[in-house]
Amino acid sequence: MRAARKGTSAWKSGIKRLLGRAGFHVVRSTNPRGGVDDFIPFEATMRAARAAGLSVGDYIDEVMNETPGATRSTIDELRALGVFAADPETVLEIGPGSGRYLEKTLKECSPGRYEIYETAAPWADYLVDTFGVVAQPTAGCRLAPTPDGSVDLVQAHKVFNTLTFLGASRYFFEMARVTRPGGRIVFDVMTETCLDPAAMRAWATQGGAGHDSYPAAMPRRTCVDLFATLGCRLEASFLAPMGVATTEVLVFGKGA
Repeated sequence: MRAARKGTSAWKSGIKRLLGRAGFHVVRSTNPRGGVDDFIPFEATMRAARAAGLSVGDYIDEVMNETPGATRSTIDELRALGVFAADPETVLEIGPGSGRYLEKTLKECSPGRYEIYETAAPWADYLVDTFGVVAQPTAGCRLAPTPDGSVDLVQAHKVFNTLTFLGASRYFFEMARVTRPGGRIVFDVMTETCLDPAAMRAWATQGGAGHDSYPAAMPRRTCVDLFATLGCRLEASFLAPMGVATTEVLVFGKGA
């Protein structure tokens, strides 16, 4: 394991050196509270990904991410849980940002329709042009353009850790509304499972400046109980890397 980490670190450092020679500099934001374009700049990221010979998603996952491979590991876990096995016909993603989870989702299944709700216009336009997804108009925490019970898989990755408690809660109601019976809901939140004393110390001392409201915690029981009242049962959960610690991915199934 230690040797593998050293190999990954060396590869990552090599990419950064090559980008530096080409005039690109990898900078990790300390202000993830705005739209994705505020902390993952569109033009600079596109140029750097091309210079590295990587897709935008892989560039962010392998070079910019504090934990290389975090996106792939989450998708691998979801595959193992059978989330993509039903080959969802309709997928909806909240806050896809640069599309790193979207890109890998499309390698796992072939939905006829993929809706996104993304507030950063340059990234939304890029995702529409590159992957043929449907960008829905965003308004608050609503998914109003999407009809009730019309989506097979609703997902959000690294989104609700940046929102207030009420903002995330409002999205939860909407996610349950648009999911069809038999469909799945997948998202990650920072639950108490992720906040042991060591993690709290890491966020407090290593999380960087400007993290007054990020990451936002969400009680696990609150999520499970709420979705139960909406006809959705927790099927599985697992921890995924985020920043200096972890976040918990929850997988719900909506009853038929």
